[in-house]
Amino acid sequence: MQNDERRVQNMRRSGDIRHIQFILLNEAMRIVGTNIPDNKRIEVALTYVFGIGPTLSKNILKATKVSPDTRAKDLTPDEINKIRDVVEKNYRIEGDLRRDIMLNIKRLKEIASYRGIRHMRGLPVHGQRTKTNSRTRRGNMRRTMGSGRKPASSPT
Repeated sequence: MQNDERRVQNMRRSGDIRHIQFILLNEAMRIVGTNIPDNKRIEVALTYVFGIGPTLSKNILKATKVSPDTRAKDLTPDEINKIRDVVEKNYRIEGDLRRDIMLNIKRLKEIASYRGIRHMRGLPVHGQRTKTNSRTRRGNMRRTMGSGRKPASSPT
């Protein structure tokens, strides 16, 4: 970072402005601590932030009047600041959203609701079947029964 600042200062002295703009715009766009990929359309790139899906991304771009077809690397600094302001002021994302979800689950566990108990036991919460197909929540615990018959004891 310091090397870039030195290069920018030297270029300002020499009057080479095009390189300065390239260095300053070459940094990856960040929104609330998440790097936004440069080569994707901004409509898709915004969905890399936890809590922003496709619909919310379209709403944000409509509010800021930014075209959804522009690439993230082609955005002007003014457009980036507009998007960042709208996201930070109007929506709960990243750390705040994760904290809220965690507190909601903790509350369900404390009041010992059905969903809270399912969370505590590590079982599916939303009514899925558990006789088969709950490998994601339970892990690969294959508890199979044998024939039910005990092995023959050794002769005496």
